[in-house]
Amino acid sequence: MAEHIGGNGYLVISVLVFVTVLLLLEAAYLVWRNYKGPEARKIEERLRALSASVDRSAQAQLLKERMLSDVPALERLLLSFPRAHYLDRIILQAGLEWTVSRLLLSCAVVAVFAFAAMALLLHQAPMLAAAAGALLGGLPLLYVQYKRSRRLVRLQQQLPEAIDLVTRALRAGHSFGSGLQMIGEEMAEPIANEFRIVADEVNFGVSLQQALTNLSERIPLTDLRYFVVAVMIQRDSGGNLTEVLSNLSRLIRERLKLLAKVRVLSSEGRLSGWILVVMPFALGGVMSLLNPEFMSVLWTDPIGIAIIKYMLGLMAVGVLIMRKIVRIRV
Repeated sequence: MAEHIGGNGYLVISVLVFVTVLLLLEAAYLVWRNYKGPEARKIEERLRALSASVDRSAQAQLLKERMLSDVPALERLLLSFPRAHYLDRIILQAGLEWTVSRLLLSCAVVAVFAFAAMALLLHQAPMLAAAAGALLGGLPLLYVQYKRSRRLVRLQQQLPEAIDLVTRALRAGHSFGSGLQMIGEEMAEPIANEFRIVADEVNFGVSLQQALTNLSERIPLTDLRYFVVAVMIQRDSGGNLTEVLSNLSRLIRERLKLLAKVRVLSSEGRLSGWILVVMPFALGGVMSLLNPEFMSVLWTDPIGIAIIKYMLGLMAVGVLIMRKIVRIRV
């Protein structure tokens, strides 16, 4: 009888332990979902994007407090630098979930590794290694700028369709605010998120004029500023907003067509520039594989090292000249 009771007690304890562990796992999952789940991340991204605007009104001030670093000491240090907020806005415009401290730390790590590789592995002079570290340390910044430019191009391509959606909404009898909300609900990212932020700011008590100004500050596109200016002028002086937005959408589309035509006409020059930049390194790599002793003079002999330095400098000047030639602003 005692053995039977003992067996039942062991079974009950096992079931209770299993249920306790299951409940703990469920509680951990709920906590994770509340702070790191998809919905929480979406809300965090929208609040992070709101912090990029310049609205200092009391209604939106609670949404503008954005951390530049997860470490309090670094946060206080970065707040003393006036360019830290500019870097933060560049990161937000790139659509990356980085902080300013992470960006600067990435630059420092890349610079240190480049300096160590040049000084210890390639046995170069400290000044040359420091110069190489400084140049390669800017790679994370270039990556952020690349992501930012890609995102801004995507926003510029989506803008005419967004303006057309607002125009159709106005013709159907909806208000302008409803048209902006439709953009956030029906269009694809990244422009949908930006107009959702405008709708959220208006719901939080920010004026429509200030919300549109914040939108133009977050997205530094000339076409978008034309849209904001047109809406503000119409609200102050009156007029047919539907016709103005329709003409603006057509103008932006024609400008994008002209820009695409210019890129096609300048594609030969850009291809020539890439070939001239890549060819010396490709030929040097092939010759190093076929005849290593012949090419080793370039990085073992002082004259060869000097030739490489002058060659890289002249190549950099040539790249800048070619970029100036093929880059045509429309």
